[in-house]
Amino acid sequence: MSVGSQPVSEPVWFKSSYSGGNTTECVEAALIPFGVLVRDSKRTESPHLVISAEAWRSFLMATRRVG
Repeated sequence: MSVGSQPVSEPVWFKSSYSGGNTTECVEAALIPFGVLVRDSKRTESPHLVISAEAWRSFLMATRRVG
């Protein structure tokens, strides 16, 4: 399968349900085929982090153990 000719859709960004709404600082995430994108919700045009699916799974597991 050729990667160059594939259409690229815009990621769908979301905030945690624990977020305080639009008035607080927060991060947003977007699911992508190979992992997750993470960005600052107040600076959406700034660079974002690309996190592998494996690393994101480990992060979620660790947060569930703490919470």
